[in-house]
Amino acid sequence: MLYYVTTNPGKVREARQYLGDVIESYDYDYPEIQHESMETIAAEGARDAYRELGEPVVVDDSGLFMNGLDGFPGPYSSYVEDKLGIDRVWSLAQTLDDRTASFRCVMAYCDGEPFAASPDPVDKDDRAAAAASDVDDTESDGLAVKLFVGTVRGEIVAPRGDGGFGFDPIFEHDGSTFAELSSEEKNALSHRGRALAKFADWYDTR
Repeated sequence: MLYYVTTNPGKVREARQYLGDVIESYDYDYPEIQHESMETIAAEGARDAYRELGEPVVVDDSGLFMNGLDGFPGPYSSYVEDKLGIDRVWSLAQTLDDRTASFRCVMAYCDGEPFAASPDPVDKDDRAAAAASDVDDTESDGLAVKLFVGTVRGEIVAPRGDGGFGFDPIFEHDGSTFAELSSEEKNALSHRGRALAKFADWYDTR
C-alpha cells in the first residue's frame, strides 16, 4: 500500500486517477520546513512522514511562481495566500509589466529502501539535490527520496470563477482560470496532475 500524506481529500481523489486503489490517504500534518526550494521542503516532508508511518509515502509541495516578482511567492504561497488573499495578490500583480506565472508541484516519494535519488536533471551541486539524495546529511537517516515535478504556465488575471481553491481564480491558462474549470478539466492539465503522471509511470517500475 502507498500512502498519500495530506489533509486534503481532493488530492487523494486526483491521485487515484493515476494510481488507482493502490493509494490511500494518511492524515498526518508533518512539519514543513522553511526553505527557498520546494524540492527540499518536499524531500524533508517525505522523510518525516516515512518515519511517522513506516510505510511507503508520497507528499507534495506546490506553489505559484510570478515571473514579474522573480518567482515570488513560490514556496511561501500558502502563507501569502493566507495572509494577503488573492484579491491583494491580484492588486499587486496589476502593477507588474510581466504577469506571466507558473504553478509548480513537487511530489516526493520515500519507502525506506535505497534507490537512485532525485532531483534529476537538477544540477547535482544544487542544495536541493544534496538534500534529496542525503549527500552529507547525517540528520536524514540515509533515507533516499525520489522527486517528480509538474509545471503549468499561465498568467495572473483578475479573479474569475467559483471552483478550485487557493490562487485558482487569478491563474489563467489557455483562456480560462483554474477556478472556471471542472475538477476533471483542471486535473487533466494541472501541475499536480503532471507530477502525478510522472510518479505513476515510475512507480509502476518500482
